[in-house]
Amino acid sequence: MTVKNILVTGTTFPRWEGDTEPSFVYELSGLLAKRGFDVIALTPHHKGAASREIMGSVKIRRFPYFFAKYEKLCYDGGMLPNMKKYWYAKFLMPLLIISEFFYALRIVRKAKIDAMHAHWIVPQGFVAAIIKKLTGTPYIVTAHAGDVFPLKNKFLKWFGKIALKNAAYTTVNSNATKQAVLEVAKVPVEIIPMGVDLAAFSPDKRKKGIREKYGVSGEFIFTVGRMAEKKGFKYLIAAMPKILKKLPKAKLVLIGDGPERPGLEQLTKELKLENNVLFAGKVTHKELENWYPTADVFVLPSIVTKEGDTEGLGVVFLEAIASGTPVIGSNVGGIPDIIMHEKTGLLVPEKAPDELADAIVRVLSDKKLNKKLTENAFAFVKERFTWNLVADRFAGLFRKTGREQGQQSF
Repeated sequence: MTVKNILVTGTTFPRWEGDTEPSFVYELSGLLAKRGFDVIALTPHHKGAASREIMGSVKIRRFPYFFAKYEKLCYDGGMLPNMKKYWYAKFLMPLLIISEFFYALRIVRKAKIDAMHAHWIVPQGFVAAIIKKLTGTPYIVTAHAGDVFPLKNKFLKWFGKIALKNAAYTTVNSNATKQAVLEVAKVPVEIIPMGVDLAAFSPDKRKKGIREKYGVSGEFIFTVGRMAEKKGFKYLIAAMPKILKKLPKAKLVLIGDGPERPGLEQLTKELKLENNVLFAGKVTHKELENWYPTADVFVLPSIVTKEGDTEGLGVVFLEAIASGTPVIGSNVGGIPDIIMHEKTGLLVPEKAPDELADAIVRVLSDKKLNKKLTENAFAFVKERFTWNLVADRFAGLFRKTGREQGQQSF
């Protein structure tokens, strides 16, 4: 059977034009639409977002799961951080699963969906498994790390096993995510990372005005991400005093927001770094296209949290590399899939401010190393991580996916 109509499910998706939410599910959905598929994306509702709209070439349906003002489980950092931030958010999880199931089932039947693409094993993959049992509609499940690293207890693993064992294909974004998936269920797994648009992210988009706005006259150290524990931003701030001994005009600019921000700002004050560590808040994905090439180095010092959560891949590294900016990251999770030490960037141990400072000073001081890393990294990303390559691989899987594939039991 030929797959034409695809239902995409996920909990991270732009809520409106110019949203600061990660857009990789939307980007991939749009590229599948350009390859001849009719794509409907089903995502959770959020206050201020339209219940129905067409964004680009993707039809979007946003399902309610509680009173709009209390729909706080998704977006702004993801489910796990939001369940810590809002005491009632954990009670919204069963409501979200039930609502997503009924909305997805209705779309599958009404729109004659041929296959589903469930982003995240739980809850999307589990919901897709139930719908497959009821309708025979096959699905691909894609793990992004945050959905599999925390699957520690038997109860959650049971949901994960159902999602994985009933999928036509399972894809992951990195080798680290693959190993985590195999600990949940022994199923065939394909590594297909998320991608980067080389037309959008380019060295040509350097913007001098950014430096002027933030008073950066020396070396420009840049990072971006949700200000949550796993990003390890406090270790980057802690590295600044050592960096400033060698590069006194250096400035670190952090983009993003989140639960860790007050603590990071307090650490900055305690270390008397107010003039050298700046918080720029949230910016749109479009605006980031100017930030990456303007910076002198991009750093993401991610860690493994006590819950086991960590960086699944690090699309921000791809964006920085495409922009011609050298990258430094922690040797955790899926980061080594992008950063090969001394070849495409520099890797440092997690939670190690001194080693992080040494790596940053080295990249900023050694022009020959800087040039080698950026050139090697760009060639590597162009060969393996462009959105067109990624979309072609997913399109190939959907063309092989059909109702004739055998069902597996729970």
